[in-house]
Amino acid sequence: MNDSSWGAPPRTGYWGTPDQGPGRGAPPAGPAYDAQDALLPSETRPMPIVPDVPVSGSDQDDGRGVTRTGGPLFRDEPPQEPMPSAPQPAPAAPQPSQPPQKKSAGRDLGAAIGVGVGLGAVIIASLFIVKAVFIGVIAVAVVVGLWELTSRLQERKAIKAPLVPLAVGGAAMVVAGYVRGTEGAWVAMALTALAVLVWRMTEPPEGYLKDVTAGVFAAFYVPFLATFVALMLTADDGPQRVLTFLLLTVVSDTGAYAIGWRFGKHKLAPRISPGKTREGLVGAVTFAMAAGALCMEFLIDGGAWWQGLLIGLAVAASATLGDLGESMIKRDLGIKDMGTLLPGHGGIMDRLDSLLPTAPVVWLLLVVFVGSG
Repeated sequence: MNDSSWGAPPRTGYWGTPDQGPGRGAPPAGPAYDAQDALLPSETRPMPIVPDVPVSGSDQDDGRGVTRTGGPLFRDEPPQEPMPSAPQPAPAAPQPSQPPQKKSAGRDLGAAIGVGVGLGAVIIASLFIVKAVFIGVIAVAVVVGLWELTSRLQERKAIKAPLVPLAVGGAAMVVAGYVRGTEGAWVAMALTALAVLVWRMTEPPEGYLKDVTAGVFAAFYVPFLATFVALMLTADDGPQRVLTFLLLTVVSDTGAYAIGWRFGKHKLAPRISPGKTREGLVGAVTFAMAAGALCMEFLIDGGAWWQGLLIGLAVAASATLGDLGESMIKRDLGIKDMGTLLPGHGGIMDRLDSLLPTAPVVWLLLVVFVGSG
């Protein structure tokens, strides 16, 4: 350690004669020192205690400590007050618990009921007044259903199933079934498929196979299955048979919806239709079997209640499978509904999904139990 650490360097103005050099320990004159601070020659100035820390920056030692001219503080500077910490945000007030949300039907229930009642009135009136008018209602529903199906196929999959031969052949199929029975229905189906194959030949061959395949599928799925409703109507108690078919299908769907909405917890086919539950299927079977027993006992000539139980069970199964089948088609197409023609219901095909596969089942069981009449 050099001498500068003990005090300031000697300057002019020391006490004593000019020829005396600066005396050891002689204090300099001026306001920096008072006379009483002078040290005797025999005394030594105590060495200041310096903390064993490095001096950084441009700190300079003047004998009394460190004077900082740059860099961080290490010795004689008074400790700085710590910076106040930033105020912590107050904890958020607990939010009131939200009441559990009620289950929603997912559709406009009022519009659905209104449209359903209106369609039911048209069907019942035409069914019991003039049978031919009811055949016309079936034909119109078939044509509209074919239009919805072929339109969605073209929009979503670029499949061009020819609509003109399908619409003409589909309407003819329903009329042929009513006039000529099962033979007329099969002949009309074959001719419609042939018309689809020929009609598609007027366009380029690219996509021919998928277009005609979709066309034949559409002819079978919509008009051919609907023909069994016309076959039921040909019996002497035809209106009662058709009414039984309609009631059982509607009651099955209603039971599935009511029980599934209220008690449904276990999914029936989550990958196909997430809304359907096993509890809903139980409701469909229960409601349909009860309605079947009543219809066979009071509407069908020669029917028995136990036959109605079996028909109701079969209707619940076929209606559910039909609904799942169309759900598969709509999932493959990436759509929710086939159309928007019926508010609260979707399209015509969204109402025919459970009716179409149920028609041949009810027709066959009625023929087995009470004959073709």
